[in-house]
Amino acid sequence: MKPVVDRLSQEYAGRVEFKLYDVDKSEEGQRLMRRYGAQYVPTFVFVGSDGAEAGRAVGEVSEAEMRRLLDSLE
Repeated sequence: MKPVVDRLSQEYAGRVEFKLYDVDKSEEGQRLMRRYGAQYVPTFVFVGSDGAEAGRAVGEVSEAEMRRLLDSLE
């Protein structure tokens, strides 16, 4: 998934901010997993500018599906 996320983060730069957390090693990642009730890795949580959850994808997601989810945020 990382190569897909890396490509999309460049393509959507300035419109979408991507943040990646290693939930095994990062206290912040663990806190966010609890906050959003995420149980599986990877979990993608899309958060709007107001801080509210705007979407979610769990597990391996194709680049096309990730792109569709990102485009729906705009």
